[in-house]
Amino acid sequence: MTEPSNLPTVRAVPPAPSTATVLRRGSHREFVRISAILRKETVGGAILLAATVAALIMANSGFSDAYYAFRDYKIGYAPWHLELSLGAWAADGFLAIFFFLAGLELKREFVAGDLRSVSRAIVPVAAAVGGVIIPALIYVLINTVLTRTETGAETLHGWAIPTATDIAFALAVLAVIGSKLPPALRIFLLTLAVVDDLLAIAIIAFFYTTDMNVPLLLLAIVPLVLFWIVTHRFSHFFKSQAWAAWVLLLPLGFIAWALVHGSGVHATVAGVLLGFAVPVLRSKRSGGPDAGPGLAEVLEHRIRPLSSGFAIPVFAFFSAGVTLGGADGLYQAITDPVAIGIVVALVVGKPIGVLLATFIVTKTTKATLDPDLAWIDVIGVSLLAGVGFTVSLLISELAFGQGSPHDDHAKVAILFGSLLAALLATAILRSRNRHYGRIAEKEAIDSDNDGIPDVYQAEQAR
Repeated sequence: MTEPSNLPTVRAVPPAPSTATVLRRGSHREFVRISAILRKETVGGAILLAATVAALIMANSGFSDAYYAFRDYKIGYAPWHLELSLGAWAADGFLAIFFFLAGLELKREFVAGDLRSVSRAIVPVAAAVGGVIIPALIYVLINTVLTRTETGAETLHGWAIPTATDIAFALAVLAVIGSKLPPALRIFLLTLAVVDDLLAIAIIAFFYTTDMNVPLLLLAIVPLVLFWIVTHRFSHFFKSQAWAAWVLLLPLGFIAWALVHGSGVHATVAGVLLGFAVPVLRSKRSGGPDAGPGLAEVLEHRIRPLSSGFAIPVFAFFSAGVTLGGADGLYQAITDPVAIGIVVALVVGKPIGVLLATFIVTKTTKATLDPDLAWIDVIGVSLLAGVGFTVSLLISELAFGQGSPHDDHAKVAILFGSLLAALLATAILRSRNRHYGRIAEKEAIDSDNDGIPDVYQAEQAR
């Protein structure tokens, strides 16, 4: 049955003209699309928060034994090395769905979105890179200074834990505090988080891969190539027939995932590669402008609710549960150099990295911020980027092993550091709400009633 689509037609957005303004508004079409994504992620963030609270309650109550037994219950087919615990299925399997979406979103932004323009892309990309490098350096510095024993090298394995931003949690924070953050800053935060995810998956692939099985990894290229061929050649069919993707694309994706998993490379890498394989633009064979959006946007529209509403919360439920062990256990957790490094890196390092990179790009390109924004707004968003959760939990398990003392302490630090970063961001962004309200009123004016607010028309004319 043909699935109707109310998604906007996707065409490549022409590169923006040279400008001396950063963090300015994008196109109205992109604003509408991103707003729809952010609404879904906000709901997903609320579900994610509920799953996290449930895991912590169960892990610190009389249900703790049942919780850990459930998490560690194994299911699957052993001869194919796929007999995994439920927690491992969530980390290796469900998170692959999340990274598949990240691959789709990033490719779409750089192929057909506003970030096709180098002048628009350079700021969020640089901010994401700065937001990875500075927290990692701070973590390494703290653990080098505080740990001078044989365990020092072990604690350094967690250097990548504080490098990721959890967009769902960050958006949930904005919803809770009632922030009217302007679309330009929301898009900046989303793009930064997506690039963060790509950098995180590269870090996982290169730094947290052991005992690689090269033949299996090379064999994984076959279903990946087939996936690319099928999605490009029959994209219109997959757009019009919703069932076809589940029947034809899902098996190819699963085979690629299983081979990457068996190779020793973390299976979530397969998710990103599969996302990159999906075409973004409409095929020229599809016909005129009524052919609809590209396959990447259609799949993103269909799969995002599954990712944000189920896959990520399930992963959080199995990964966030840690038994604190009372006051003594909490003290041991927060005094572990691993925990100290994570908290400082999230609360201090992440904002400094994002803010510093944005400032350097602005000054070196002789640009200025959009007239409606000020550097205090960038500081608030930079603090919000310190809300790291999903990918941080994954890297912690890869670095220290699920259930190890350092892993448990890292989880406590991730939760505490993210909460502290969110509170600091709240203090700044709430103080700017009145100003954001005036921006929202200006962006709602449509004097010619053509459905596109005046400010976006003025932006397109630049």
